[in-house]
Amino acid sequence: MPPRFRLSLYQNCDMRHFFSKYKTFLTVFTVLSLGILGLFYQALSPQKQLPIFQPAMVNYELVDSTLQHVKKFHKIADFKLINQNGLEVTHTKLDDKIYVADFIFTTCPTICPIMTDQMLTVQQAIIDNPSIHLVSFSVTPEIDSVPQLKKYALEKGVNDQKWDLLTGDKKAIYQLARKSYLVAKQDGDGGPYDMIHTENFVLVDPQRRIRGYYDGTDPKSVAQLLKDLDVLEKEFFEN
Repeated sequence: MPPRFRLSLYQNCDMRHFFSKYKTFLTVFTVLSLGILGLFYQALSPQKQLPIFQPAMVNYELVDSTLQHVKKFHKIADFKLINQNGLEVTHTKLDDKIYVADFIFTTCPTICPIMTDQMLTVQQAIIDNPSIHLVSFSVTPEIDSVPQLKKYALEKGVNDQKWDLLTGDKKAIYQLARKSYLVAKQDGDGGPYDMIHTENFVLVDPQRRIRGYYDGTDPKSVAQLLKDLDVLEKEFFEN
């Protein structure tokens, strides 16, 4: 056998012996290295954050003139209304929760039925999640009495534990729409508190800040809302 060939065989045997001897060490070292690299990547990759909406960022037609200049510190105001079960609901019920709000009325023949169907999609997605709630404010509380809201809730499949349909003082609801949620144009056809509401779903965080607007008649927009709910959950409940 040529000397060079014998030398090559010896070298191969030495290499096999080396890898056999340190196989476990090399495996553990590789796994640990990959794990550390993964942790560094996670630490250096910024976590997605949703914007915090201020009145100055929203279409001025939907914002009360007293707030159109506001660029920071906007929060949803206190409220006290009545739900479909005749129970008083205040802002405190939503403390420490993420919630989705909209403004509808039960006799609406146009966008409201579509919005309610899309909100039912959200309800189904969050039905077992105690951190997320749904709220619908009636823009015609003189029509949407407690019995009317209850009838509507039963017909549509509203879960009372996850979704409040609210009625009460019309002026107070209008003020919430214009000055808190920023989702209503100035006037409707029946007076200063007959609001023209929009199709918006409003995403609100546990600190009462608006974190997103979504077209409640568009399934793609509602699908984005569901994704953003996950983002907001990570921000508030997984850190």
